Amino acid sequence: MTPQAMLEQFGPREAMEYDVVVVGAGPGGLATAIHLKQLAARHGRDVSVCVLEKGSEPGAHILSGAVIDPRALSELLPNWKELGAPLTQPVTSDRFLFLSETGARATPEFMLPECFNNHGNYIASLGNLVRWLGTQAEGLGVEIFPGFAAAEVLYNDDASVRGVATGNLGVGKDGEPTGNFQLGMELHAKYTVFAEGSRGHLGKQLIARFKLDNGRDPQSYALGLKELWEVAPGRHQPGLVIHTAGWPLESDTYGGSFLYHAEDNKVALGFVVGLDYANPWLSPFEEFQRWKTHPEIRKTLEGGKRLGYGARAITAGGILALPKTVFAGGALIGCEAGYLNASRIKGSHAAIKTGMLCAQAAFDALAAGRQHDELSAYPRAFEQSWLAAELKQSKNFKQWFKKGRTTATLMTGVEQWLLPRLGVKEAPWTIHRHKPDHLYLQSASQSRQISYPKPDGKLSFDRLSSVFISNTNHEENQPAHLTLKDARVPVAINLALYAGPESRYCPAGVYEFVKDDAGSERLQINAQNCVHCKTCDIKDPTQNIVWITPEGGGGPNYAGM
Repeated sequence: MTPQAMLEQFGPREAMEYDVVVVGAGPGGLATAIHLKQLAARHGRDVSVCVLEKGSEPGAHILSGAVIDPRALSELLPNWKELGAPLTQPVTSDRFLFLSETGARATPEFMLPECFNNHGNYIASLGNLVRWLGTQAEGLGVEIFPGFAAAEVLYNDDASVRGVATGNLGVGKDGEPTGNFQLGMELHAKYTVFAEGSRGHLGKQLIARFKLDNGRDPQSYALGLKELWEVAPGRHQPGLVIHTAGWPLESDTYGGSFLYHAEDNKVALGFVVGLDYANPWLSPFEEFQRWKTHPEIRKTLEGGKRLGYGARAITAGGILALPKTVFAGGALIGCEAGYLNASRIKGSHAAIKTGMLCAQAAFDALAAGRQHDELSAYPRAFEQSWLAAELKQSKNFKQWFKKGRTTATLMTGVEQWLLPRLGVKEAPWTIHRHKPDHLYLQSASQSRQISYPKPDGKLSFDRLSSVFISNTNHEENQPAHLTLKDARVPVAINLALYAGPESRYCPAGVYEFVKDDAGSERLQINAQNCVHCKTCDIKDPTQNIVWITPEGGGGPNYAGM
C-alpha cells in the first residue's frame, strides 16, 4: 500500500500548529529554537516553537570529533559555563603530523596555519553538548519531540512550505499496515527551519524543488569515521590535539585524521576521506583501521579499550557550494546547507551561528505579521557576519586537494598562513569545482586494487563489531529505508564496472553482494546495520540508492560521541 493510499484510507492526519517548526535537534536546530524563545521573552511576545528529532533523544545521532569553537555558543548563551555546559577540557596544545608508512614529520608550531590553531577551543562530545542544549531549550518552553522522523514536506497551494509530516508507524516490510499502524502527524508552521545535518533527506528535496543550488559549485562531501577509546593514564595528555595527513591515503585522495585527548583518559580519534575519491577499491573504514596501526597512533592506543564507533557524512564544499538558504516558508541552516569550515574541521559553531541568524529573521517576520514568505534577512545577515568572513578565507581549501597533496599543502599555507600575515583575509583567486563526488569514481579495471590487512581485534576491528558498539537498532518489520530506483543497477552496472563499491564505501556493512539460489550475484541490503551516515546516497556512482527516513527512534544511539 502506498503512503497516499494509507492517507486516503486512514486519514486525515492530525495536525498541530506552531509559529516555527524546526526539523532536527542538533546544535543548529536547538540554537534556532533557543534564540527564538530568547527574542520572544526579550520583546514580550509569545512564539510557539517545536523541534522534531528522528533519534531516540537529542544527541543520539550526533557524531563529531569534536574540538568546539565556543564563539557562537557564547553569543547564544553567554553564561554557558555557569549553566553547566559540558565543555570542560580546553585545548592545551596542537600538533600536525605528516605520516609516511612508518614515520612522522611534525610541522613547527609557528608554521601552523590559523585554521589549525585551537587555542581557546574545547575538546568535547558534541552529542553531550546537544543533550545539554536540549535541556536549555525545554527550559525556555520549546517543545521537543524525539523519536519522530520528519518524512515529508508539506506545501500550501501557492507552493510555499507549510510544514512537515512525520512518518507512519507500524508499516510492515511488505509495505502493508500492521496491527500497530499509526498514521503520521502534520506539523504546520508559519516558517519551517530544516536542520537535518549533512545530506538531509528533506533538504535534498528542497534544494532540488526550489533549484537552490543554481549557479553554485556542486556540493562536495567527506565521510568521517570516529572511535572513542579509554587509554592507559600514562599515555594520556589531556588537551592535546593531533591532526595528521598522508599515509595511508594516496596523495590524490582528500583526507586526514584526528586524535583528541579529552578528559578522564578518553581519546577521540577519527579519519576523514573525501567522497570525491577515484579508486572504487578504496574502503574508508579499512583505511581508518589501518591508520591506527601507525607507530605514532599505536603508541597512544596500545593497552586501551575501544568504547564507541560511528560514522557520518560531512558537507565539505564550503562557501562556493553553499546553496540559496531560503525559500517561501522555510530555510536551511547548519550542515543541512553546508556551512562547515572544512579547513578547520569544524561545523558546530557555524550551525549555532546560522541558527541564531535564522531565528532573528523569523522572529522579525513573525512580529511584522508575515508568514510563508522568504526570510531574506537571514542570508543578508550571514553575509555581514564573522562566519561569512571565516568561510571566505577557506573557500579554496578542498578544491586544492584535487591537484594533489603537495599542491594543497603549499596553497593552504599561502592562503591561511602567509596571506593573513600580509593583511589579506581572502585569497584574490577562486578555484571552482565542476562535478559532484559520485562522478569522480573510475572503473575498477582502471584502478589499483587495494588489499587490506585483517583486523587484529586489538587496534583494528571489523565492521560488524564496530556497528555493535554504536548501539544501532531499527524495528525489523518495516520497509527498508535504503531504496533502489532500479533493482537491476547494482549488479548490471555497479558490480560489473566498479566491482561493487557500495560494499566498501559503506562503513556499517549494509551492502554486500551474495549469490542467489541460481548462483547469480545480487545485492543484499542489511538495513538494520545503517548508522545514517548518508554515504551511499552521495557516493553511489549511478545515484540509484536513495536514503529515506526509517521509523523514528531507529538508528544509532551514540553515547559520549
